[in-house]
Amino acid sequence: MEKEKNKKKTNRLPIAIGLGVVFALIYFYVVLPPINLYSAEFYVSLTIVVAVTSLLVVLLHTRTFRNFLQTGKVFIGILVLAWGVFICMNIISLPIFHAKAYSNLLGIKEGVFKEDVTQVDFNRIPVVDRDTAAKLGSRKMGEMGELVSQYNIDSSYSQVTVDGKPVRNTPLVYSDLIKWFQNKKSGIPYFISVDMTEQDVTMVKPEKPIKYSFSDKFGRDIQRLIRFKYPTAIIDEINFEVDDNNKPYWVASTVKPTIGLAGGFDSNSVIVVDASTGETNRYDVGNVPEWVDRVYSANLVMKQLKWNGALKRGFINQYIGQKGVNQPTDGYNYLSIDNDIYMYTGITSVLQDESNIGFALINLRTKEAKFYPVSSADEKSAMESAEGAVQEKGYKATFPILINLYNRPTYFLSLKDNAGLIKTFAFIDAQNYQTVATGATVEQALNAYDSTSISKETPTEELDEKTVTISEIIPVTIDGNTNYFIRSKGDDVVYVAPISASNKLPFMKEGDVIKIKGEDLGKQFNIANIEE
Repeated sequence: MEKEKNKKKTNRLPIAIGLGVVFALIYFYVVLPPINLYSAEFYVSLTIVVAVTSLLVVLLHTRTFRNFLQTGKVFIGILVLAWGVFICMNIISLPIFHAKAYSNLLGIKEGVFKEDVTQVDFNRIPVVDRDTAAKLGSRKMGEMGELVSQYNIDSSYSQVTVDGKPVRNTPLVYSDLIKWFQNKKSGIPYFISVDMTEQDVTMVKPEKPIKYSFSDKFGRDIQRLIRFKYPTAIIDEINFEVDDNNKPYWVASTVKPTIGLAGGFDSNSVIVVDASTGETNRYDVGNVPEWVDRVYSANLVMKQLKWNGALKRGFINQYIGQKGVNQPTDGYNYLSIDNDIYMYTGITSVLQDESNIGFALINLRTKEAKFYPVSSADEKSAMESAEGAVQEKGYKATFPILINLYNRPTYFLSLKDNAGLIKTFAFIDAQNYQTVATGATVEQALNAYDSTSISKETPTEELDEKTVTISEIIPVTIDGNTNYFIRSKGDDVVYVAPISASNKLPFMKEGDVIKIKGEDLGKQFNIANIEE
């Protein structure tokens, strides 16, 4: 009788283990951890699965925890061994043992600002940040009555470069599970594209609807699709991007350790998923399609930038002596240069004295990084300076972008009211943040900035030449500086000339034909000199 009871009890062990396997499969399907010995998420998942399996063994087989300790040593051994290996790998890979390798993860070179950063094109300067893009997108969505009841908007609004212009794109998402069941056959018909320069919002209808996204369920969930096809991949970031034909894709950056056994994670590939068909391709970081903008995430680059500033002269130096130690400022923004996205951030000393010793630009597709040793005010000081210029209105400044204006590093930012609406734009000289000018439009802010005592350093060989016939000329004096605003017959460009451009400016009149040299900034032409 006793033997039969023990036999029954023993036979429950395969059942307990089988249920544990079922739980592991369900857990993997829901949580989607990478099956990778270098991932902390893998060890956490392993612990949960082993713990649940152990509990099932106690409940169904051993019945008591004491008996479990006698028969379940193998479960405990698995966890102890796994965590022991993981902890040892990470200890061996700590920066204290590999300071030089960590500092070299980001191969940053010193650059020349005037040569590397082209002068700003005001037809491509971004005036919309992510929050404003979200407001514009919501307003546009409200106009699409038939969509509002079925779809919401994904909040990501990834910034990319399309034809050299900064754009924020984001797909629609299903409102809820029921809406997914109702619309899964037809998919997501649109994505939203916000032109960051013109503030135009477009509901883009791709040739084929989007059928793989974060809001899709089961096998069409984009994370599940990627995980099932690449179970060992450690995913850093998944972005929504479009190719040159506005075809939507998901671009997932994968990372792997590069230092010691488990340290110095860096991007090693991107997984590109066709958002309409689910077709996937994996590319090494040096072989990605040209339209892909984000191979390296901003968070990854910022971490490597911190290591570069802190560890380049050894681990101990960052605490004792601190010779040459620097760090990025608390914040970053994006610039569109050519057809790539660059992450911009200021570089400051470890003393955090409200000034930058320079700034860094990192290409998020190639990770090409350059440091520009330009002493300047930090971004926070520039923001406060802009807010101070309109303090009676109580506007709040957005995090600035850095542009090349007159071959000088210049901060450009927007100022918003309490409702989050852009009301004013500001230019701030990065090297002298007390030189600030604001305006209701970019053009007005630039005109005000031109009226300050800012020095313009445009080489003569880079100036454009024009011959114009004056239709109107008006002198304007701001803060003791006189500029002449000229309109020409036959175009709508505003020509701005300081008195230094010609001592005959006060005597010029309608009908005069003049030859001018200066910078063509789209709807404005800044005149450097005038010949009659």
